[in-house]
Amino acid sequence: MENLLSLSFDYLSSFDGVKIRKGLRQLEGLLAQICLSRTTTAAERRCSMIQDGVTKSRPKDLASLSEDPAFREFFKLQEGFEWNVAIRLITCLERLLGKGSNGQNDLLLVSTLDLLRGVLLIHPPSRSLFAREIYMNLLLDLLDPSSCPAVQASAVLTLVTALLEQPNITRCFENLDGLLTVTSMFKNRGTSREVKLKLMEFLYFYLMPETPYSGRSNGVADGAGLQRSPSKASRLGSGGRGKGQGDEGTRTTEEKQRLLGRYLNNVEDLVEDLKETAPFGASFG
Repeated sequence: MENLLSLSFDYLSSFDGVKIRKGLRQLEGLLAQICLSRTTTAAERRCSMIQDGVTKSRPKDLASLSEDPAFREFFKLQEGFEWNVAIRLITCLERLLGKGSNGQNDLLLVSTLDLLRGVLLIHPPSRSLFAREIYMNLLLDLLDPSSCPAVQASAVLTLVTALLEQPNITRCFENLDGLLTVTSMFKNRGTSREVKLKLMEFLYFYLMPETPYSGRSNGVADGAGLQRSPSKASRLGSGGRGKGQGDEGTRTTEEKQRLLGRYLNNVEDLVEDLKETAPFGASFG
């Protein structure tokens, strides 16, 4: 597995789009092998053919995934800086973002974001990387109005994944004026309908009651090798976003409602709707 990761990382570090795409596909193939189980018996293969017309792999259930030797090996490798996939994908995002917006580059951005979301779900400790200002700023940079709608929508979904069960990262997001970024994009007439729907879903998610993450901290977020240059916004010296060193405490829905109300009207309607429908299975007591 280390050899495959090493080869993929070499491709991701390239400035050649073809090599970057190859690295992404190799990582995607690795994750697919870990998370999907192929039909093993003739009866299962026939059943798959009847239902779908083709033989497909099926997702492994969570119980079996945690006991899978390949998954356990992958998870263990993610605990260190050298083999952490999320760090390599974030670095790749930064390099792609510096190339500007064009068709091929946008496709690579979306593919990288999609893969990053998968890695953050498979290895939750890697989410702690976004407690660092430079990494959270990178996600916010991708929400720039100049980005294509597909990149914006994928960046919103990745932001949700990064904040999932991570109150300290949510504080970083708030301190970097993330709410201003999201609401400005939502109110912008040039923002596509699809992206606005993703932003609305994000706002519902943000207003949910917070649950502290109970897992152990991940060493990759504190490694010396993570020192990187500031994001695009910091290099430009915009000063629009503050320091990302928020406390690790949770905030109630009411507290977040007041924060969001600085930038958006009728937030109380969102909260009432959230309490009535509980779209994410949230409990408000």
